[in-house]
Amino acid sequence: MTFETVKAPWSPEYEIHRMRLVKKVLDTEDKAAFRLHSDMPRYIYFAADSKNKWGHERGYRIQQVSFSGDHLPEESSMERAISWGRYKLAVTKRKEEEPASTSIYNQNDPWKPSVAFANFIDNETITNEDLVAWITVGFLHIPHAEDIPNTVTLGNAVGFLLRPYNYFDEDASIYSPDGVFFTSDQDTSMCEVNHLACLPQTASCVPNLPPFTYEGF
Repeated sequence: MTFETVKAPWSPEYEIHRMRLVKKVLDTEDKAAFRLHSDMPRYIYFAADSKNKWGHERGYRIQQVSFSGDHLPEESSMERAISWGRYKLAVTKRKEEEPASTSIYNQNDPWKPSVAFANFIDNETITNEDLVAWITVGFLHIPHAEDIPNTVTLGNAVGFLLRPYNYFDEDASIYSPDGVFFTSDQDTSMCEVNHLACLPQTASCVPNLPPFTYEGF
């Protein structure tokens, strides 16, 4: 997203800054590797060589929810063993000899790691290639009094979303059968109207568990 300067249509003597979507193709591994604390585009997506009925390239958007904390300084002699931590997102050309970003043997000799992820990024072209997105996520949780008796998960989300982006011609969820609509003149206890009304019969194989109690609850 960038800002462009245009004259205000209602007052041409004034200028306004208007946001504009600028599309760029990241055609090499170096361009598609984003350092941990560097800026990255708000929208990043993989585009396929096919289009939907609207003429847009089918693809998937990578939307990151959380980022890992500070990375080990690169001047550290152990850093190459976990050099995947340099990046919050890196896209590379898929290779059979690069199946994982690290190895369990790295912990045995981090000074001479058997797998150094930094070597994966060598400015190869990623246009019209099978790609791998290496996504680093994480969060920092320092224990505190409110973790007793259990840690609240709210605010501790970690992960990323892989979302269809022009992949379908419309919202695919409209075909999902989990939405149920009843009218006032329908009997919701009838199996023909409400399939869940027959659930006790169809789910009769579920074991009959005794009520569970804990300290009076």
